[in-house]
Amino acid sequence: MKTLTLKSGYEIPVLGLGTWNLTGRECYNAVMTALEAGYTHIDTGSAYENENDIGQALRDSGINRSKLFLTTKAWYQKLNFRDVIDQCSISLDKLRTEYLDLLLIHWPNKFIPISETLKAFEKLVEEKRVRSIGVSNFSIRHLQEALKVSGLPICNNQVEFHPFFYQPKLLHFCKEQQIIITAYSPLGHGKVFKSEALREIGKKKECSPGQIALAWALQKGTVVIPKASTEEHIYANLEAISISLSPEEMSLIDALSDQKRLSAPSWNEFED
Repeated sequence: MKTLTLKSGYEIPVLGLGTWNLTGRECYNAVMTALEAGYTHIDTGSAYENENDIGQALRDSGINRSKLFLTTKAWYQKLNFRDVIDQCSISLDKLRTEYLDLLLIHWPNKFIPISETLKAFEKLVEEKRVRSIGVSNFSIRHLQEALKVSGLPICNNQVEFHPFFYQPKLLHFCKEQQIIITAYSPLGHGKVFKSEALREIGKKKECSPGQIALAWALQKGTVVIPKASTEEHIYANLEAISISLSPEEMSLIDALSDQKRLSAPSWNEFED
């Protein structure tokens, strides 16, 4: 599995299994299938309520922990120092692991100082319970505020990123700051499969519109974490790593963006 090097020095696999909205036996089976297919990167969050299902699959798989990359997220309502520490302990127990490869702030919360949250993250890194830290759904302004007060490198920003919601300014800023973007919903909640442009490119390369969308995001230098629950989709997403797009094809896909978010909860203040 190809990897990118985080600012912390650790490596993150460029393709991971997204698990939002996967719970119970469906989640367990998806993780087991992904691990059998060669995935080593599993993404979750405390709010997903599936960490226990994932932990059970990881234990039953018998895969050496050192070969895995686990990401979880601290929920935006629980970003006070003590809450972060407690959440991390619960996540570690459920995932049946002694450390997290990456811990993210799930959403910014203007009512809790970012400095307080990051102090908790720093303590967890110091205690070797977390290896790398990052954020999710952060705008450039949010990132600038975090960078001013963080005592550790902010390694990752997980955001909505797909051909219909391309964020070039944010991508450029993150590259300047050596923050790797992880693209969630890289298939646009299935929207990519309805795109004639993506279908046409796919026909030329004998692959699906979904694989083209993933290849596009990967060539932008992002990590992708498509959610998949079937064996067919899990293996198909993995094949996207080997697809190469021409500059012309990349530009054509860039132009598809209509800048409409698919994930826009009421509590977050977006700044595009």
